[in-house]
Amino acid sequence: MSLAASMQDLKSRLKASDRMPVVFLGHGSPMNAIEDNAYSRSWTELGKALPRPQAILVVSAHWMTRGTTLVDVSAVPRTIHDFYGFPPELYAEQYPAPGAPELAREVVSLLASHHAEADDTWGLDHGAWSVLTKLYPEANVPVFQLSIDMSKDLDWHLQIGKDLAELRGKGVLILGSGNVVHNLRTMRWGGKPYDWAVEFDSFFAERLAARDFAALADRQRLGSLFAMAQPTPDHYLPALTAAGVTDEKDQLTFMNNSIDIASVSMRSFIFH
Repeated sequence: MSLAASMQDLKSRLKASDRMPVVFLGHGSPMNAIEDNAYSRSWTELGKALPRPQAILVVSAHWMTRGTTLVDVSAVPRTIHDFYGFPPELYAEQYPAPGAPELAREVVSLLASHHAEADDTWGLDHGAWSVLTKLYPEANVPVFQLSIDMSKDLDWHLQIGKDLAELRGKGVLILGSGNVVHNLRTMRWGGKPYDWAVEFDSFFAERLAARDFAALADRQRLGSLFAMAQPTPDHYLPALTAAGVTDEKDQLTFMNNSIDIASVSMRSFIFH
C-alpha cells in the first residue's frame, strides 16, 4: 500500500475524540527535519490524520537522566540543537511551541513512584522538534518532554507508560521518539540492512502486534540480538513507554517499516 493510501486508511479509522492515539516515531537523522523525503512526508501526512491534541507529551531518546524521571515544566520550551557537524540550516531551525506547565506538574505527581521531578532547564531536543515540525508545523499545540531514566531496566519504562495511560482521556497525545534498531557504530551509507537489524526489527513488530510487551522488556530473552540492535538502549526505551500506554481495545498501525543506513530502523507505530 502506498504512503498516501495507508495514511488515508489511517485517517478514516481515527476518530476525533478526547481519547488520543499513542504514537511512536523512528526519528533517524536530524536532517529529516529539513529534508523532503519519505520519512518527513509521512510525518506531515500523519499530522493531518491525527485528532488535534490538547497537549503533547514527548518521550525522546535524547533526554537521558539517571536515578530520576524529569518532567519539563517550562512555559516556553527552548529548541535544543543537540548534534554536531550538520549544515547551518539545521541549527537555524526553531520550534516555538508553548509548554504545558500545569499539566506537566500533574505528570510529576502521577509519576511519583518513578521518582519524578519538575525541571525547567531542558526544552525540546531534536528527538522531539525534528518530528513535531512536520506533525504540527504551526507549533501551536502545547508540548513538554519526559526524560528516560537510564539507571532502570526495560520493564521500568514499560510501567511508566501504564501510569501515563489516563492522560489519553484528557486529550494528551503521548509521542515516543527513538528507533527500534539504533547502532550508529555499524552504519553504512546506502548499504544493505544487516541481517541482525532486520531480524530484531521483525521480532519487535511481531511481539508488538501480539501485545507481548513483556517479551520486548525482557533483556535476558532479547539476548545478544538486542545488544547488536541497541548498544545503548536509549532509542528503544521510548518505544516501550509508548507500548505501555496502550490497552487491548487499541488497533495497531505500522508506518515507515524500513532500515536506514543499514542499522537504524525507522519503524513507527500508532495505537488507536
